[in-house]
Parts: sequence; structure tokens; C-alpha cells
Amino acid sequence: MSFQVEDLGKNMVKLTIEATAVEFESALEKAYRKNRNKISVQGFRKGKAPRAVIEKMYGAGIFYEDAANEIIPNAYEQAAKESGLDIVSRPEVDVTQAEKGKPFIFTAEVAVKPEVKLGQYKGIEVEKTDTSATDEELNAEIDKERDRNARTVEVTDRAVEDGDITTIDFEGFMDGQAFEGGKGTDHELTIGSHSFIDTFEEQLIGKTAGEECEVNVTFPEEYHAPDLAGKPAMFKVTVKSIRKKELPELDDDFAKDVSEFETLEEYKASVRRGIEERKEKEAKSAKEDAVVEKIIENAEMDIPQLMLETQKRQMAEEFAQRLRAQGLQLEQYFQFTGMNPNKFMETLEPQALKRIQSRLVLEAIVKAENITVSDEELEAEMKKMAEAYRMELDKVKELLGEEERRQLSLDLAVQKAVDFAAEQAVEK
Repeated sequence: MSFQVEDLGKNMVKLTIEATAVEFESALEKAYRKNRNKISVQGFRKGKAPRAVIEKMYGAGIFYEDAANEIIPNAYEQAAKESGLDIVSRPEVDVTQAEKGKPFIFTAEVAVKPEVKLGQYKGIEVEKTDTSATDEELNAEIDKERDRNARTVEVTDRAVEDGDITTIDFEGFMDGQAFEGGKGTDHELTIGSHSFIDTFEEQLIGKTAGEECEVNVTFPEEYHAPDLAGKPAMFKVTVKSIRKKELPELDDDFAKDVSEFETLEEYKASVRRGIEERKEKEAKSAKEDAVVEKIIENAEMDIPQLMLETQKRQMAEEFAQRLRAQGLQLEQYFQFTGMNPNKFMETLEPQALKRIQSRLVLEAIVKAENITVSDEELEAEMKKMAEAYRMELDKVKELLGEEERRQLSLDLAVQKAVDFAAEQAVEK
């Protein structure tokens, strides 16, 4: 195997890779042995027809595709490694010569990591964020806890009000005919939750337990069932029961019930500290994002489209994996959202570009500031990985090869670059 490198400009390179005629012949023979049991030739038992007979009957190129698939991955990987190029995309492969008795030649166009010209990255000005907890935030947090500890009581002396929890039976009709999926029994509905379409919930306000009524609504234009989208419907509803939440009193007893503290004031002080810690973390993250954003604006770099496409595909796969963890397939997501693959990939482009730009400028800062990661820091990170995956540290080390360790070390250095740039920033 041999290769040549051609600079195409704008951080694009073409590798022309050549496998010898002997290597191509070996791949053809492997392809023949792999496929001969699938090919029927009159006069021969299945799998016994000589290769020359099959090639004469079906054409000399019958095994070319499988032979190419045999050669290309390893040949490309070897050429990419030997070239010393910092390749940041999947290759776009084109076979330029596939002929028996001759060398097999193909090209692979790839993007290489762009050079970054850093502008200002120290002393970046960012807005100062107030991380103190307001009384409104404190009260809202405590109200959530009261709501979680509320009990529900039956209402018998009044009609439905906003915020009540109702139990209803319902059946939907369109043009006088009941429609599929429009019927429910003993359904629990909180008024004001907006879990039902249009003004369904509001029309139950004022109704009493045991009362039957008609509710008129219009389905939204983007409703998931096309035969209902944008159309009016009438629901026959029976309000079977009404309940309301009864919040606990805000006193020392409440504090003892929901926390380790003896008094309400101690509990409030703890909640306030929790809010401020959360806001400090959010402010730190927001500051880092703002600093990196301005560093990107000040830098110069030329991102090749193939690098961007590779990043988008990687993000799409990450998204699909998260969906699968929830028991969903990407195709189902497209059905639910009205999205299609092309539109989905378009939506990923701004985020993909930002991810690439952020990584490139941070790696440039690592180089400019000679940021390094010690063996002790790398060891500590592997310990965290072992704990996260509930594995022995030695097993993690065994699984991480040289390249994976190098990448992990670079990731840690990049995080150090984020910390460095944020520490150097000026809050105003």
C-alpha cells in the first residue's frame, strides 16, 4: 500500500491510496470465498463453482464491491496514520481504479484541523451576575416544598375552582359522531394545568360534583391526529368529584417535618443557602460560556464543511442514544414532532459549529499558555470514571488505550483552559 497527499486548500486534503495488484487479487479471492455459497451456477453444486466460471457468467466485476470493502478501511486507516495529518472528519471515498490485474486505487477527501489565530483571550469583559437569593425566590422554593407535602381533601360545599383536582368521565364527538381516542373514565384533571386542549378546563369552572355538561373546543392546527387537527369538537363531561390541595402551615413543625432543622428560621436560612449555591454554579457556567463566546468572536479560523457535517452526525447519534435510553427511536421522534432527517440535521448546525469553534479556541489556549495535565490529575480523573461506572480502577486503565488516555488528558487541559480564561475575565 502506498499513498499521496494533495492539499485542496481551506483545510481540505485528498489522500490517493493505492493497493498493489497482489493485494487487490487477495481481496477478490476473499470476496469469492465469502459469496460463492450464495451464487448458483448450472452444472455445479452450490458453493462449488470456480471463481473464473462465476466471473465469466456474471462479469469480472461481480466481486469488486466486496473486495473494495475489504481493502478500503484498513488501507485508509494506515494511510491516515502514516500521513501524520490531524484528520477531523469522516473520509469521502471515491474508487478511481478497480480492474483485475492492476493496482486498486481510491481517494479519500478529509478535513484537517484548522489553524486558529487567537485574538484577545485574557481580560475578556463579562456582565457580573448577582447570586444572592431574593425573598421571592426563597418563598417560591418553600411554596414548592409545601405543595409537595400538601394533602388533598374532598370538596362538597362548592363548585369547581381554578386549581382544583377533578375526577371526570368524558366522551368527544365531532359532527355528532364519537371519535377514536376521545373517551376517558375516572380521569384526574387539575384545573389550570393546561393538560387538555383549548378552553376545556376553564369550562369546568363553576360545575358541581355529579353535574353533566357539554364542553366545546377546537383542536389545534398542529394536533398530532390529522383528522382532528384544527376542527371543532364537543365533549360530554361528568364531574364525578372535586378535591383541593390543603397546604401545611408554615411554622416550626413544618420545618421539622421536611428538614433536619428545629425552627422555621433555620430551615429558611438553609433553603436560601441552597438557592445561592445553585445560582453561583449557574453564574459560573454562564460566565464561562460568555467568555468562550467572546474568545471565538476575537479569533480567526476556517471551519471546513466536512468537519461540520461530521460533528452534526456525531451529535445526531448522541441524541438518538438518549432517545433509545428512554425507549424511543429517532423515527418516532420525527413522527411526534413533524421533523424529518434533513430538517433535523439543519437544526443541529449552529450548535455543531459552536462546539467545534469552542474546542478549537480552547485547544489553542492550551498551546499558547503551555497548559499541562500531571499524571496525578489524570489518575484522579480515571478514579472518577471508575466510580461513575462502578468499575475497578485497574479495569478502567486496562480499557483505556494510549490514544484514549491522550484524549482524556487533552479534555482535562481544555477544561483548565476554560478555568484560566474565566479567571482572567473582568466582571463589570
